[in-house]
Amino acid sequence: MEIILKVIGFIQNLGSSVMMAVVVTLLGILFGTKPGKALRAGLTVGVGLVGITTIFGLLGENLGPATQAMVERYGFSLSVIDVGWPAASAIAMATNVGAMIIPLGLVVNIVMLLTNTTQTVNVDIWNYWHFAFTGALVAGVTGNIGYGFIAAAVNMVIVLIIGDLTAPAVAKYNGLEGISIPHGFSGAFVPLAWLTDWVIDHIPGLKDVDFNFEQVQKKFGVVGEPIFIGTVIGTVIGFLAGYGTKALGLGVTMGAVLVLTPKMAALLMEGLLPLSDAASGFITKHFANRGKMYIGLDSAVGVGNPTTLAISLILVPLTLVLALILPGNKVLPFGDLASIPYMFVLILPLCKNNGFRALIVGIVSLASGLYFATDIAALHTQMAIEASFAMPEGATLISSICDGANPLAWVLTKISGLNTVGVIIMVVIAVVIAFFNRVRILKEAKAMKEAQAA
Repeated sequence: MEIILKVIGFIQNLGSSVMMAVVVTLLGILFGTKPGKALRAGLTVGVGLVGITTIFGLLGENLGPATQAMVERYGFSLSVIDVGWPAASAIAMATNVGAMIIPLGLVVNIVMLLTNTTQTVNVDIWNYWHFAFTGALVAGVTGNIGYGFIAAAVNMVIVLIIGDLTAPAVAKYNGLEGISIPHGFSGAFVPLAWLTDWVIDHIPGLKDVDFNFEQVQKKFGVVGEPIFIGTVIGTVIGFLAGYGTKALGLGVTMGAVLVLTPKMAALLMEGLLPLSDAASGFITKHFANRGKMYIGLDSAVGVGNPTTLAISLILVPLTLVLALILPGNKVLPFGDLASIPYMFVLILPLCKNNGFRALIVGIVSLASGLYFATDIAALHTQMAIEASFAMPEGATLISSICDGANPLAWVLTKISGLNTVGVIIMVVIAVVIAFFNRVRILKEAKAMKEAQAA
């Protein structure tokens, strides 16, 4: 067991870019790609992730101080500090659930593939930390580590199925054919997005409003281009922060983020295409009765959508406003403001690239998320203390937007409050959803066979 834990720890310490490069290379070879081509694909994916991570680091480094300046300027006084996803992931992986989350995740995915209850081969091993976070919360509430593992597994099952169901929209609106996004943070907002979108569909007038970024760009030329929109939004945030003329520098930096992110996302996809093609051929040859299959990846592959980035930047100051005006909220958004784009990777395709609807869904999601993060702040803080996390100076309670504001993690944690009954309810929900997904998959496979025969 000690050796296994050391191996798992070594893998976790590689980081997402190295881990994905290794996984993509090995999978490419497994699916029949020539070793040289597989290696190049893996390294390209790794480089793409490094590029995206670097750009979002730039986003965080510049948005962070601007946010802090706004907080001080307008006198925000909220007692729960948003420590950001790096801290949340480190806390999650340092728990007992986190120590075994990688083998647990692999087993769950393999079992679901064998039983035809998912179409996703999830290679995004690094982001298993989202499931560990949920499991650790449940273990903390129930005092039972076994219940924590069950909750983590249930979270995986639901997110894998969400990845299956959203893959067609991801292909249509983000151009990611053969890819699904079983991301614990992005996927968790899908049910809320579906519900909000449905409500908008039933409101006269509002349902007809459509803001499509590509149409705006065609109509207004340079004024509608990502570089201009990013610069304007960044400059406005800078002025709100009291930067004066330095706000222009922040504007240009945000413009750079909107221009460079799609290019890094394209590089990422360049590396993934050989794996996707090889996987499709392998599955068609050996698993003809399973319908279409998807490679499950980090939501970073979808952040290159210009509308996703533009809406996310608009929501940065709006999130601070929400935090201030929502009665009962105690979370001060800070560390995870740069993570907001990841929330929209699946929301925007569900809204059919309608930026207006995505903005409404985003406001609803963030408002709800602030309440979720406030509610579990004490539990989040308890996890951090048990994991020997260094608390920010002066902070008594911490939380995060990613994953403290995660709707799915919050729901599972609340259900687990019923102890054994709650865990049984969770398992039943997962089994029922998996059964219906299996029925859908088999129908899809049958339709594909009939179409090929015709």
